Amino acid sequence: MAKKSISKKKLTRTIIQLLISFTALYIVLVKTDTVKLLEIIRTANPWHLILAFVVFNISKIINAFRLNRFFRAVGLNLKELYNLQLYYIGMFYNMFLPGGIGGDGYKIYILKKNHSMKMVNVFNAVFWDRVAGVFALVFLTAVLLLPSTFAELHGEYVPAVYSILVLCYPLSWLLTRILYRQFTGVFLITAWESILVQVTQAVSAWFILLALAIPSHHIDYLAIFLVSTVAVVLPITVGGAGAREITFFYSLSYLGLDPNAGVALSLIFFAISAVSALIGMLLQSRSGGKQVTTSQNP
Repeated sequence: MAKKSISKKKLTRTIIQLLISFTALYIVLVKTDTVKLLEIIRTANPWHLILAFVVFNISKIINAFRLNRFFRAVGLNLKELYNLQLYYIGMFYNMFLPGGIGGDGYKIYILKKNHSMKMVNVFNAVFWDRVAGVFALVFLTAVLLLPSTFAELHGEYVPAVYSILVLCYPLSWLLTRILYRQFTGVFLITAWESILVQVTQAVSAWFILLALAIPSHHIDYLAIFLVSTVAVVLPITVGGAGAREITFFYSLSYLGLDPNAGVALSLIFFAISAVSALIGMLLQSRSGGKQVTTSQNP
């Protein structure tokens, strides 16, 4: 009965995520000029899109290295290549299997199963890796909001943004000391890696802007991109589909900029994320699951 109840909850959550994604995409596509949107995407420079894809995956590799530092902090020693493979398979689960075990749940299950580790320790590493990413995302978003048009229109909020910049990492350090003292030894390096992850994702988005030949307001687009990433982090849509698009549409409309370009950027970025996640499926299918079911401790 308990398993049936859990399955029903997962199914319900999946249906809700799908509904939210489809609703958000429907609203955006109804309100945008779809002919112009498709033309913008069709004429995108392929070389810049390739660079965007490469830089996006560099961000994922850095992210995997950061996660492995948290694993080592709880006594779980994984080879970097194995950890990277596991990370990409987790990406695939997150992107294409919504409402199920999920990428993080998959990693926790596999690592607990094949290593003499308490589930709580593996969970703590995966969870605090996510938290580190959120702090970096908030910090970099604040950095880009200051020179953006949003700051010009709402100067009264600029002091609050500066406060976020000043307090963000002291708060992160304090929480680490209070809640997860085992991670204080890797705090500085993982903080830098977290910022580097968000910077490389922003650079990937910038290459998409270049591919779309958007001539100006790049800071505004990138600031909105990072704000939309906050929306994507929330588990309310399927792989973030719809959340980024609707954020771009209303934010650019508010600034008086062409929302079609922003929606095109978000759709292309989603496509890059999806193609990258398929690498995880290929890694798992080629190995028949063997590499993720054997211990990889050095």
